[in-house]
Amino acid sequence: MSDTLNRPALTVLSEDESMFRDAVRDFAEAEVAPLAGPMDAAQEFDRGLLDQLFGMGLMGIEIPEQFGGAGLNFFTSVLVVEELSRIDPSVGVLVDVQNTLVINAINRWASDEQKAAWFPRLAADTVGAYALSEAGSGSDAFALACRAEKDGDDWVLEGQKLWITNAREANLFIVFANVDPSAGYRGITAFMVEGDAEGFSVGKKEDKLGIRASSTCELVLDGVRVGPDAVLGEVGVGYKVAIETLNEGRIGIGAQMVGLAQGALDHTIRYVQEREQFGRAIGSFQGVQFQLAEMATKIEAARLLVYNAARLKDSGDDFLMAAAQAKLYSSEVAQSVASTCIDLYGGYGFTKEYPVEKYYRDAKIGTIYEGTSNMQKQTIAKMLLK
Repeated sequence: MSDTLNRPALTVLSEDESMFRDAVRDFAEAEVAPLAGPMDAAQEFDRGLLDQLFGMGLMGIEIPEQFGGAGLNFFTSVLVVEELSRIDPSVGVLVDVQNTLVINAINRWASDEQKAAWFPRLAADTVGAYALSEAGSGSDAFALACRAEKDGDDWVLEGQKLWITNAREANLFIVFANVDPSAGYRGITAFMVEGDAEGFSVGKKEDKLGIRASSTCELVLDGVRVGPDAVLGEVGVGYKVAIETLNEGRIGIGAQMVGLAQGALDHTIRYVQEREQFGRAIGSFQGVQFQLAEMATKIEAARLLVYNAARLKDSGDDFLMAAAQAKLYSSEVAQSVASTCIDLYGGYGFTKEYPVEKYYRDAKIGTIYEGTSNMQKQTIAKMLLK
């Protein structure tokens, strides 16, 4: 199969970017692919694979080299998430949350002392998680019930968080709580909480439809005491931390969905050339060929939307609408492509024996987390009408 059938034009990537992408692709095919099925069945992330991700430098892509990170840009994080998700979107989202949410938030909002304390750990062996969502706070992200009260110089956190990605693996949690409910969203503050803090615990792990190797859990904060140095940014600006970080994170989810769709198509292209009906490969029928062409075109359009948003972010330009468009379109393309791939596999596609069934399940989350499709449409419309 020609590489030009399903890869972006060489002009999209620099030579260094292409080499880095290829290295991640080789790693994913050699090390992630054999574990994707077993991890999905066990609903557990392989610890050995996690160690390899740290060893490859994929868990600290934008951490400066002086702290042990790769010192690369946001666009590189997007390439990594895409290539890992092409093999297993569960692995892609773990790396995505680490880089596009946790590390980006620290890069933008942390003090020099906080960076010196956390960046070496995040680059070496510590997984991060982003704890914003609650039972009554989903799309209405700032309807937080989690509270933080001042006690001397310290803060005491009380409440629960739900649907927190990486919760089982993480030891650093960026927790959003309201220090002054009367101030509304202007009371929201971000705190950096260690996983072994007294009163902090990881609760129920969700039994999910897809990305099952990625842990999604409840967090319980029962009188968790943190010092003033745990505040990320400033008291009362947590809403800004959340908004800015999620805008970047949506591009990462877009990359996850592009990689997922590409992985499903890759498997399907091979399958239709091997599967015979009526005395010839089903890929020789024009109806099948047209479906392949449509999927490849949609994936490329989604990829370029994601790449454009990432380039805008790195250049310091306004990327809000581009990020929303990339996330909206790529997540819908992933679901459409995965569904069509199931159709082309026929009955085999409906079984766990073939990989497209997993891509189909994994794709559903794309239109939900880090901003539903309706929320992306609302953002795009507001930008158009502003």
